[in-house]
Amino acid sequence: MKRVAVLTSGGDAPGMNAAIRAVVRTGVDKGWEMYGVYHGYAGLISGNARPMGARDVGGIIQQGGTILGSARSAEFRTEEGRVQAIRSLNMLGIDGLVVIGGNGSQSGAYELSKMGFPVVGVASTIDNDLVGSEITIGVDTALNIALEAIDRLKVTASSHQRAFIIEVMGRDCGYLALMAGIAGGAEVIVIPEIETNPENIASEIRRAYERGKAHAMIVVAEGAKYNAEALAAFFTVHKERIGFAVRTTQLGHVQRGGAPGAFDRLLATRLGAAATRYLESGQSGALMGLIKGEIVATPYSDVVGKIKQIDLSLLELARSLER
Repeated sequence: MKRVAVLTSGGDAPGMNAAIRAVVRTGVDKGWEMYGVYHGYAGLISGNARPMGARDVGGIIQQGGTILGSARSAEFRTEEGRVQAIRSLNMLGIDGLVVIGGNGSQSGAYELSKMGFPVVGVASTIDNDLVGSEITIGVDTALNIALEAIDRLKVTASSHQRAFIIEVMGRDCGYLALMAGIAGGAEVIVIPEIETNPENIASEIRRAYERGKAHAMIVVAEGAKYNAEALAAFFTVHKERIGFAVRTTQLGHVQRGGAPGAFDRLLATRLGAAATRYLESGQSGALMGLIKGEIVATPYSDVVGKIKQIDLSLLELARSLER
């Protein structure tokens, strides 16, 4: 290895910049020339890459988002696009590539790996649905942002005897909703993995009202069949059954922004450093993730095309705490 590139792809996650910094600086420490690829796979196809030194990644460990940018690329999903990406890497003299991102990003990395190019992945997605890592870069920060919002909304909900529907991110995976709901003391948690009947939710909220509770919190994943919009519409029609006045807050992309917390900075640093070590050892075609406290390389063949399942026993725990 003499020249290695790094790119970020897919949805941004707090801690991506810390991972970029770790990849670049550990690469420089090995005597490599380091390059940053801008705007994900679209930038890879167009050859939009520039040299990066230690000073280029100074002062970014605390920044959210990604200094390299991210973009979707329909062209990269085609064989012709991937061939062009390899051609661009070869023209730049790149010997290895580190891809920081989630499921879609690592699927793209796997395709490059199967074409014979040395690629290593770094697990980064706030959805925490990536096989090969118990927790991924950005999850802890996004969860704490959601939890702070829930805590703040609970204060105003109690002041006005209201129920709040709080929608968090999670298109296919309910991890954020489940964990934020448990930590925030929600009366109801709605996730895509379990089909929910709005009639049952209305009954739960009514029971909370009859028990004399000053508020009720419903945490919903955006990908659930009955998301915040659908539940709000149902409660509007059946408002007499709820007891509480109902308000809705969709947190949306606010969960992606902001400075990464200590856990995400440390995780990103460890995973980024592990990626360059893996390339240095002559290995590739694997995802760097955290399993049982250790950094582990999981082959792409065991990662791509799979969705990590959440522990549904935690949903039962949440239900047992509703009082």
